Amino acid sequence: MDVDKKYFKNISPRERAIFEGAITMGALFHQFDGTPVSLKTAESLENAIGKAMELQPCIKEVEVKINRQMLIDIENKFQYVSLSGDMLDVKVISEYEGQQAIIRLEFIKELDYPLMYVEEID
Repeated sequence: MDVDKKYFKNISPRERAIFEGAITMGALFHQFDGTPVSLKTAESLENAIGKAMELQPCIKEVEVKINRQMLIDIENKFQYVSLSGDMLDVKVISEYEGQQAIIRLEFIKELDYPLMYVEEID
């Protein structure tokens, strides 16, 4: 079965690139929010999140950064905290038939919110 022709026939390659990037960002956020993290595990968690999300269709690259200063600031006697959206700075690059979209997640101080948005479309 040609999935593209059957299920994605009504959208352009540009829209498909945006769709795939946005779906991946939503999955990333809702799957990993609440994951235990510490200064010792932040790098390996960034790598694991990135590698897992790169398995999604049309995803070229995922860059994940966890705010280390926040981990220091909220450190407690248990030596870890729960990952939250305000700790994340993520870039998902998706591509479909030559169309590329960059989807971002970053904490916007003015909004006091971890915002997902389309940063760039080629």
